[in-house]
Amino acid sequence: MEEKTIKSHNLKIYNTLFRKKEPFEPLKPPFVGMYVCGPTVYGEPHLGHARPAIVFDLIFRYLKFLGYKVRYVRNITDVGHLENDADEGEDKIAKKALVEQLEPMEIAQLYLDKYHFAMDALNVLRPSIEARASGHIMEQIDIVQKILDAGYAYVSNGSVYFDVVKYDKKYPYGVLSGRKLEELLSNTRALDGQEEKHNQADFALWKKALPSHIMKWKSPWSDGFPGWHLECTAMSTKYLGKQFDIHGGGMDLMFPHHEAEICQNTIANETNTVKYWIHNNMITINGQKMGKSLGNFITLDEFFTGKHDSLQQAYHPMTIRFFILQAHYGSTVDFSNEALVAAEKGLKRLCAACELLCKLKPSDVATEEVGVLYQNCLHAMDDDFNSPVVIANLFEAVRMINQANDGTLALNQENINELKNLFQVFLFDVLGMKPIENETTNGLDNDLMNIIIELRQRAKNNKDYTTADAIRDMLLQTGVTLKDTKNGVEWSINQTK
Repeated sequence: MEEKTIKSHNLKIYNTLFRKKEPFEPLKPPFVGMYVCGPTVYGEPHLGHARPAIVFDLIFRYLKFLGYKVRYVRNITDVGHLENDADEGEDKIAKKALVEQLEPMEIAQLYLDKYHFAMDALNVLRPSIEARASGHIMEQIDIVQKILDAGYAYVSNGSVYFDVVKYDKKYPYGVLSGRKLEELLSNTRALDGQEEKHNQADFALWKKALPSHIMKWKSPWSDGFPGWHLECTAMSTKYLGKQFDIHGGGMDLMFPHHEAEICQNTIANETNTVKYWIHNNMITINGQKMGKSLGNFITLDEFFTGKHDSLQQAYHPMTIRFFILQAHYGSTVDFSNEALVAAEKGLKRLCAACELLCKLKPSDVATEEVGVLYQNCLHAMDDDFNSPVVIANLFEAVRMINQANDGTLALNQENINELKNLFQVFLFDVLGMKPIENETTNGLDNDLMNIIIELRQRAKNNKDYTTADAIRDMLLQTGVTLKDTKNGVEWSINQTK
């Protein structure tokens, strides 16, 4: 791909590092390197996992739409992620393995398969590379050695820690999160085992494993395992180079995880590795972050089946995706059944409009400008991937389609083609939505509906209006509306205009 194939755009991205929107100028166009923190695979994927996956899928799709050749790397944490997300406690996967009497890698594979199944259902594209922490131990050991050689780490009782205090004397610590080292040192609560550290703010690069620890590897310092933060530094730079364009993840990873990555990269690679930091906000339940560690999560399988006490019904994966994309990635999304039901209704309106668009008969003249909607969607995506504004313009297209069907607005063939292109590009290609199979027909296919309509017409021809009206009314009770038009009888699911 040559650079000239990239579509002209004015994409601006909110860069967490500088807390402002910046023009997107990749380091080596047309190539774009994007690294996103993936899941820790020790439990069922839940709604909190869905949001970053969908957000960065949106970004991946739009960058490809613009013509960039994107290498999208996502990690899978299958080792070294301790219970309290710090430097102490049990490895989450090893602990789960003991409970379920399985090998740790069986646990990792089991829940990775479940994660993939859920992401496929949500129409999340697979990344270019999906790298496992356990498959990159040597690269992580190499980085630890580089940091030791540079003098910014120390060995303590077989473990290796990054010296944050020394780092802060030359490089500003907390540039991403805005946290000050002095405040961290004064407020950090001492945990058991932290006597190994010179300072409480220091973090583990390598941990010496206890004899009972299942997952451990040989290193120059001890039989142990890498610190949680190290894997992303190792795998991002292995596949994207010492400098790359985008690093993404949830806002909850900004500190300490991404802050630690910046420290490691700065010393090991001797450069500012990431140009644009992008963070999605959280899914909340009653204002509290949803997560496995808090025990307030709802798994994606429970959403798809409706088997959870907090759910009033089952929700199609596309309803979940649409619900998440209705909010800008930088804002919080609070779960409620009411919000999901509203998202479901909105998605059905869009799907119904797409079907109706294919049935519209063009007029000779047009009474409304359609092309502006496409430009509006482009401007919205160029404005930090503003999916809610894209969706608002798609609903404006729904209004036009419904009015054209009612005869209160005229659309010519060019207008109809423009609307078809609008839905294809933005609803399906960029937002990644798929038509909900059978949802727009309540399980009834066209052939069956045509039979019912034919039977009703025969009743009318025989002047049996009681039966004809009864057929219409019974269908209405199931949510299907019949409409007599000059072109024949049309049917649709009840939609709120």
